[in-house]
Amino acid sequence: MSMFDQKIDRYMTHSVKWDYSEEIFGVKDVLPMWVADMDFRAPDEVISALQERASHGIFGYTSAGPEAKKAVQSWMKARHGWDVTQESTVFSSGVVTALSMAIQSLTDPGDAVLIQSPVYHPFFDMTEKNGRTLVNNQLKLENGAYQIDFEDLEEKAAHQKVKLMLLCNPQNPGGRVWTKEELERIGEICAKHHVIVVSDEIHSDLMLFGHKHVPFASLSKEHARNSVTCMAPSKTFNLAGLQSSAIIIPNKEIRTKYEEFQKRQGFFTLNTFGIAGLTAAYTNGEKWLDELNSYLEENVNTVISYIEEHLPKLNVIRPDSTYLIWIDCTQLQKTDAELKELLLQKGKLALEDGTKYGPGGEGFVRMNIGCPRSLVHEGLERLRKAFS
Repeated sequence: MSMFDQKIDRYMTHSVKWDYSEEIFGVKDVLPMWVADMDFRAPDEVISALQERASHGIFGYTSAGPEAKKAVQSWMKARHGWDVTQESTVFSSGVVTALSMAIQSLTDPGDAVLIQSPVYHPFFDMTEKNGRTLVNNQLKLENGAYQIDFEDLEEKAAHQKVKLMLLCNPQNPGGRVWTKEELERIGEICAKHHVIVVSDEIHSDLMLFGHKHVPFASLSKEHARNSVTCMAPSKTFNLAGLQSSAIIIPNKEIRTKYEEFQKRQGFFTLNTFGIAGLTAAYTNGEKWLDELNSYLEENVNTVISYIEEHLPKLNVIRPDSTYLIWIDCTQLQKTDAELKELLLQKGKLALEDGTKYGPGGEGFVRMNIGCPRSLVHEGLERLRKAFS
């Protein structure tokens, strides 16, 4: 039995996923497989580090100093072959916060920000809520995988006053791992047209089926100088509640603008437990992560096999990474509202609505399988009941 098979009751823990289903979906007794956190305990080394810090009993002002930066530096080198300097590393309470601060510090109101839908919905929110113009280089779904329309990307980067690109690497919701060649082409286009690349790489540690993550900034010194990379242990080690992220900005001029904006917003440092959790995870979490990724691969295979056998009108976009499954329901010929109604009322299953991810998400749903396999099976049975 794998340690990831253990079912843990998360009710009454202030869990957004488990305790707020009725408020969010208007329905009780649904199985929540929507928001991207896992139902697994964090690594024992992380739990021990947090317990040790708590036992000290004093929680005064702290700072994410050299030890935390060294942990980030060592992890990026060991896991991704990327040489990161401690000087280039700053911290944020979250990647979404970092995206917002990058947009506000590196562009002006009315400037354009380029995204590639379907994509993580805060890319839309942080752009529009900060008074920037959204420009979409929509991805193309070909032979079960998303591809970039580079001709469209260049045209928009050149002619629509784009100052910044939000890159989702790996891609969420489809789980696509961009190749070195694809990333180099993005980098060349953005450098040519003076577009800064802000790369959200929060899912980069969750590599499946032999795929390898390439950090955008690792491609070359030129691309590194034109980049902001957002990393975090939150998805990797299920630590979202600690609110701890590492933002890597090699270009001193860009980094200074970003940090000055942080200061104007009153951001000081990470919280005490965020520092302890991040440092412990990046120092001692590799074995746990390897076991997790193997477990997730089996969960992916379970979902694909089940849907192929029992729900042949659905099409699973096989992920290269992450614990998120992007499911094409268009052959059911239902509206998105009808899909949601069937899932919640008939299947008692809460999934993410594809329209949340913008153009190209219509007719899709996103399913979180970062949970014990018994819950994956239960979710699949509910999916079958909803659409039977």
